[in-house]
Amino acid sequence: YRPSFLFYLVCTPCTPMFSLVNVMSRELILKRYIESIKQHYDYILIDGMPSLGMLTINVLACADSVLIPVQAAYLPIKGLQQLMKTIAQVKRQLNPRLEIEGVLVTMFDRRTKNARDITELLEENYGAMLNVFANKIPISVRAAETTAKGVSIFQYDPNGSVGQAYKALTKEVLVDERGNSERD
Repeated sequence: YRPSFLFYLVCTPCTPMFSLVNVMSRELILKRYIESIKQHYDYILIDGMPSLGMLTINVLACADSVLIPVQAAYLPIKGLQQLMKTIAQVKRQLNPRLEIEGVLVTMFDRRTKNARDITELLEENYGAMLNVFANKIPISVRAAETTAKGVSIFQYDPNGSVGQAYKALTKEVLVDERGNSERD
């Protein structure tokens, strides 16, 4: 793992370091690990891969909730349907406490009609059953550069539009969480 300079944030790579093919209860490996460390953290954020493979199943099996990033484009919106089915199946079979925190529109270019139309379509089709976050993450070359540099947007460009959007999203999620915990 690589310690971050951000408020005791620890970043661990999501790439599998071993084969899960012949492992018993392979869907629960990450869950067992997270259970062993969670008392040391207020929050554990797991950035899963954009696939529906075994690593994603492991992430969903151990999560309390899932925040679904969706690019402001047609094909990712179509892929959301399959992800919703996978989440429902994981909830039924592996993790009954799994909830969907909400859908986050990413790579949003407010200048294009297509991005606005896709976002509207997402809100029309899913807004009644899912929280579609008000904050949207804008498309940005600076954000793409962070991957090549191997650093977070908060280290690379904290005051840029993407860094500011993620800060606003964090506040939105925390307000939602506090509101929900007060109702529980």
